[in-house]
Amino acid sequence: MRLRGWVSFSKLAAGYLSSASCRRKQPAAAAAAAATLCRQKHVCRFSQSGANMAEEAKKLAAYAAVDNHVQNNQVVGVGSGSTIVYAVDRLAERVRQEKLNIVCVPTSFQARQLILQHGLTLSDLDRHPELDVAIDGADEVDADLTLIKGGGGCLTQEKIVAGCAKHFVVIADYRKGSKALGQQWKKGVPIEVIPMAYVPVSRTIAKRFGGEANLRMAVSKAGPVVTDNSNFILDWKFEKAQNWKDVNTAIKMIPGVVETGLFVGMAERAYFGMEDGSVQIRDPPVN
Repeated sequence: MRLRGWVSFSKLAAGYLSSASCRRKQPAAAAAAAATLCRQKHVCRFSQSGANMAEEAKKLAAYAAVDNHVQNNQVVGVGSGSTIVYAVDRLAERVRQEKLNIVCVPTSFQARQLILQHGLTLSDLDRHPELDVAIDGADEVDADLTLIKGGGGCLTQEKIVAGCAKHFVVIADYRKGSKALGQQWKKGVPIEVIPMAYVPVSRTIAKRFGGEANLRMAVSKAGPVVTDNSNFILDWKFEKAQNWKDVNTAIKMIPGVVETGLFVGMAERAYFGMEDGSVQIRDPPVN
């Protein structure tokens, strides 16, 4: 009994010493944990700050474009994507405040819903085949105002609406501007294809122009992304700068290709919301 009691006491003492040692180490461990938490919070705050800055930049560009290019009694093409949300907000605000008579033609289901949600007048190209102005975003804009569009999969409708407009204006944040395509946007040029043709089209593009054209897969569903036109999207990751006008024409001639996300010689002005709260305007170079 005495032995068992001594062992029990020894175990208790060992536990106490271990506990005390733990308590002595705890401040250092706590400090390390606090430092890690502080770093995580700092990174989180920085990330949120960057995201907020980009959203504010989108809003600045969208508001500037709507204020400078939309007038009373116009038919306006409404693009797709995150930046266009701010353009529709501003358009609806001006319609209410200034009693403007504006008709809107959407480029996608998303754009259609935005128009309806804001109580704007919805129309289509059957009733209004000629638009006064079209406003849309872009995934990248180079020095010549050549665009890559179609990150959201609406490139065909977007190009049709832009082509029907007397004036096509682009809105973007500071992350979308570059000197040459591919510097900022790394996901490639979207190409809409007929589903049965995606394999031969991707092989032909890679063989003729280099790089690789991959079928875009959906994130929240099994299988590929399906466009509003029930087609597939290839993302062509090119290896070098090209003569984009010639490449655009050549790709469109491949059987099975519906449209490309290259917008060449279409945009007449781009508005970029900047990090410092200003708006930069880019016009095509004068030849």
